[in-house]
Amino acid sequence: MYSTSSSEDTGSPISWYCYQPIVDYIDAQFEAYLQEELKVKRSLFSYHDTRIHACLYFISPTGHSLKTLDLLTMKSLDSKVNIIPIISKADSILKTELQKFKNKLMSELVSNDVQIYQFPTDDETVSQVNTVMNGHLPFAVVGSTEEVKIGNKMVKARQYPWGIVQVENENHCDFVKLREMLICTNMEDLREQTHARHYERYRRCRLEEMGFRDIGPENKPVSLQEAYEAKRHEFYLELQRKEEEMRQHFVQRVKEKETVLKEAEQEIQSKFDRLMLMHQEEKLKLEKKKKALEDDMAMFNKKKANAELLQAQAFVSTPVVSLKRDKDRKKLLRGELDKIGCKITPSAEYDLMHISVSEHIDVSSLSTKK
Repeated sequence: MYSTSSSEDTGSPISWYCYQPIVDYIDAQFEAYLQEELKVKRSLFSYHDTRIHACLYFISPTGHSLKTLDLLTMKSLDSKVNIIPIISKADSILKTELQKFKNKLMSELVSNDVQIYQFPTDDETVSQVNTVMNGHLPFAVVGSTEEVKIGNKMVKARQYPWGIVQVENENHCDFVKLREMLICTNMEDLREQTHARHYERYRRCRLEEMGFRDIGPENKPVSLQEAYEAKRHEFYLELQRKEEEMRQHFVQRVKEKETVLKEAEQEIQSKFDRLMLMHQEEKLKLEKKKKALEDDMAMFNKKKANAELLQAQAFVSTPVVSLKRDKDRKKLLRGELDKIGCKITPSAEYDLMHISVSEHIDVSSLSTKK
C-alpha cells in the first residue's frame, strides 16, 4: 500500500518532480516482478511480491476544489495503481460542508477522467456493502496517536476544548469504513486488480518495447521463438548500423584531426624556417664582428711587436753612444787641462773615467799644477 498527500500548487514545471518519484517507484516494483517472471527457473509462489496494490491519496480539507497538482498526480497514477481518495483532517470541516466537498471532488474526478478504485459490486456477497461504500467516497478520516479514556475504555481520539473526536467512531469519521473495505472486504480484489489490470498493462508495454508481438506484420500469430529471432535479427541490423555510423564518425574525426595536425605541422615548420633564417643572419653578423675583432687584434699585436723592437734597439744603442761621448769629453777635458798646464792625478783619472755626459766637472779637483 502506498500513500501520498496533496501539496501546494505552484503552477510551475517543478511540480512534475513531485509525483514522478512515486511513478518510478511503482514501475520499479513491476519491473522486479517481471524479471522474476521471465526467468527460466522462476519461483513466483515463494517470491516476495512488492507491487503496490493501493494508493491512499490524501486531499486537504479546503472545502473548495482539487488543486491542479492533485489532478495531475492522480491522472499519472490511475493507470498504475488502485487510487483511493481520502479527505484528511476531516474534523476541521463541518459535516454539511464535508458532504458537499465530497460531491464536488467526485464530480471533478469524473470530469477530468481520473480513474479511482471503485469497490466491486459483481460479487453478491459484498455487492450491497460495496455499493453503499462507493457512495461514501472519498472517505473522510481523522488520525491520532493519543488515547483518551471514554467511559471505561481507552480509545484513539483527538481531544479539543469543545469535545472529543474518536478515530474509530463511524459517526465522527470514515476510518472504520476505510479499514473494513481495505483489509476485510476487498483486499483480494485489490490484488487481482493490480495483477490483472495494472501489471498486465506494464508487462505488455515492456514486452512490446523489447520487440515481442502476438501477431506479425501480416496479422498472423507469432511464436515466442519467431519473435525472439526477429528481434535478434533487428538488433543485429541495428548494431551493424550503429557500428557503421561509429566507424564513419571515427574516420571523420581522424580526418579532422589529421587536418589539424597538418596545419599545426605547417605552422611549426614555417616558424622553424623563420627562426633558422634569423639564426643565419645573426651568425653572419657575429662572424663579421669576429673577423673585425681579429683584424684589430692582429694590428695591435703588430704595433706592439714594432714598439717592442724599437724599444730593444734603443736600449742596445744607448751604451755605445754614451761611451763615444765619454771618450770625446775626456779628450776635450785633457785638452783643456793641457792648455792650462794641469796634470791629472791617478785618482782624478779614475774619476774622469766614470763621468757621464750630463755631469758638471770641477776641473780644479781633477788636476794639480806642474
